[in-house]
Amino acid sequence: MTELLDWFAENQESILFFAGKVVVALVIIIGGFILSRAIARTMVRRLDKRNIDNAVVSFMAGIIRTIILIGALLMALSHVGVQTTSFIAILGAAGLAIGLALQGSLSNFASGVLIMIYRPFKSGDYVDAGGTAGTVQRIELFTTVFKTPDNKLVIVPNSKITGSEITNFSEEPIRRVDMVIGVSYTANLKKTKEVLMDVITSDERTLKDPAPRVAVTALNDSSVDFIVRPWVNSADYWPMYWDSMERIKNALDENDIGIPFPQMDVHLHHPDGAAGSLRVVQQQSDKLENKQDNKQQEQKQG
Repeated sequence: MTELLDWFAENQESILFFAGKVVVALVIIIGGFILSRAIARTMVRRLDKRNIDNAVVSFMAGIIRTIILIGALLMALSHVGVQTTSFIAILGAAGLAIGLALQGSLSNFASGVLIMIYRPFKSGDYVDAGGTAGTVQRIELFTTVFKTPDNKLVIVPNSKITGSEITNFSEEPIRRVDMVIGVSYTANLKKTKEVLMDVITSDERTLKDPAPRVAVTALNDSSVDFIVRPWVNSADYWPMYWDSMERIKNALDENDIGIPFPQMDVHLHHPDGAAGSLRVVQQQSDKLENKQDNKQQEQKQG
């Protein structure tokens, strides 16, 4: 006991200096813990205001807290004299190995976070993304689930969605229905335009603002093409399209306006006229009979 007291007396300054470092290290760890919780809470509040999925918010908050706590622990160890270079190297190597092993999953997760933060679409929207067109059912961390118009569920990786164009058909409240109607060159263009305009304006689903438009768009080989473009509410797009095509066909028939179809005229010319063609057939028939006779003679001689 006396020796221990003597050693303490001789190394009192060093012990007090080290104890001070330990206290500072503990303060760093406690401060890191408090800072991590404060930053996580701030992130959760801001992400909640943007209606981000709770699972994503909790996961990201946990990652931020873990990173801050690891940093505080390394700072505390370094302050008390522990060499943290080896720890940092080990953590870096482990992070690299994990990142390479989970490269695809991490890419899908990062893409899922971007989708939930920037929200190019939401559940219930009809979109064309990642090569799939359908209604968005669920947006998950790694995948997005679509339901196609023929009632199939398609699960698409989030990285494939963010890596391609996204077309959202439900984002805007109104849409323009684009139809191209071809009529015969013998049709009266003014009358045709009036008939087409009457068909779309008589439909109560057609919006007055923006105004519908009917105009000649092309002079093709066998038809004069009209564009027919009414504006409707997004929910009425396909019903309006299907009904309008049927009504346009009936209206054109009632007004004797023809809808042409592709035609091709093939002309065959013979230098000697029709008799020449018969004569060629007869010559070919004579040659065939001569060949058959020669074969029979060869068989008899053999």
